[in-house]
Amino acid sequence: MIRYLRLYLHFLRFSFSRAFEFRLDFYFRILMDCVYYSVHLAFFAIIFARAGVVGGWTLDQTYIFVCGFLVADAIHMTIFANNLWMLPVFINRGDLDYYLLRPVSSLFFVSVRDFAANSFVNLVIAAGLVAWAIARYPEPLGAVRIAIFAGFILLGAFLTYLSRMLFVIPVFWIHSSRGLEDLYYTIDNLAERPHQIFPRWIRWAILTALPLAFVSSVPSHVLFEGLTIERLAHATAVTLGLFAFVVFAWRRGLSAYSSASS
Repeated sequence: MIRYLRLYLHFLRFSFSRAFEFRLDFYFRILMDCVYYSVHLAFFAIIFARAGVVGGWTLDQTYIFVCGFLVADAIHMTIFANNLWMLPVFINRGDLDYYLLRPVSSLFFVSVRDFAANSFVNLVIAAGLVAWAIARYPEPLGAVRIAIFAGFILLGAFLTYLSRMLFVIPVFWIHSSRGLEDLYYTIDNLAERPHQIFPRWIRWAILTALPLAFVSSVPSHVLFEGLTIERLAHATAVTLGLFAFVVFAWRRGLSAYSSASS
């Protein structure tokens, strides 16, 4: 475990050093994400200007939901996104050999090697938005619930990574430039809405089969309604099951991989 932590610290140092070599790109990406955050907040502000309650939530609750989603998305963009974007290229060109030859888990290496320094700044901004949304909430939420809310946001970011990996791993067999990521991004739009507004079969799908609701909707429900044993057990089962399936799919993909030397 210590070896992996030291390795990740080297990843961080390299990523920040490289990011500041291209400062215009660094600041532009921060600006781009700030616009993205503003659009999401404005979208729900416009909706609630016409309706007092949407899906059983008030505007204050929805702001917490939206800001929670932005934090989970920023975590994913900071830690995982760049790596998953490049993974199809590595597989198709045979560049994955570089990762397979290292004395560490190849799945760990390909998933976290590139840390997005600019997205880390946006993560800080998104965390500030969550603090703002919680501070303006008219009722006290309590430190324990807020801590559990933060924990579920971290879980949502991890489940986003696992879910997206399921759509990238097929590159081992179909050899496309993006895998099935276009399909993933279509489905991923469901994570940006409270899951209770959908029909029952869609709610089941985004809570269990492809748990995108854990990105923001479930953390917000835990914050407002409290954590139950059933909800904790469901979150644990979904996380362990999806992680085990991704590890299995990754190993099967490696068995079908044609390296640059083959």
